[in-house]
Amino acid sequence: MLTPCANSSRLKRKMSVKQTQCSEEDEEPRERDSKIGEVDKVLGSPQDHNVRSRAIFILENASLKKGLVRKEWKILNSHDDANLLLKQNKNLNDYGPDIVFESCVRAKDTDEVLIRVLEEPVTRHLPVNYHIIGLSYSSEMLVDIDDYVCDLSDDVTPVFVVGAMVNGKVKRDNTHDYISVSDYPLGAKCCVGLICDALEQKWKLF
Repeated sequence: MLTPCANSSRLKRKMSVKQTQCSEEDEEPRERDSKIGEVDKVLGSPQDHNVRSRAIFILENASLKKGLVRKEWKILNSHDDANLLLKQNKNLNDYGPDIVFESCVRAKDTDEVLIRVLEEPVTRHLPVNYHIIGLSYSSEMLVDIDDYVCDLSDDVTPVFVVGAMVNGKVKRDNTHDYISVSDYPLGAKCCVGLICDALEQKWKLF
């Protein structure tokens, strides 16, 4: 079965460095600089990069910002590093990597985190048959996510763009569909969970 944090290995993600988005793709891993490698080490990445993705998740505006704390580089967060960030007049809402960690999709059998760090632009890593779906509470297109996913053609690879920020919304630009899945604002973890449940039903992963 699929759960928000325990899903089929065919559900993939990737993350870009410039806008820190998450998702998965089929190309060979690109050469990373030290910054990318550090983030990749923290989040983990799939061992087999040749498995074709059936669905892709992108976490938009994810808060993955590095900083030097006690002579060690780390991903800053508003809980442990609040004093440092406030001294630098930073907005604590811009430092929430926990949203990314909570939203990670994992392989059912190995518990492997299916996430990779990639450079912009994100679209160059997507398969040719991709179909980008932006999720936003502000969208006028309110859908039943189970029915929506069921109606998606098997010939396309759905790419779900979910907001991973405390404030703001997913941009409509470059999306094929711009949908809302609830009458109420939902967190990234909840949105990913709803989509995974819908995909489980569509693909009969029981």
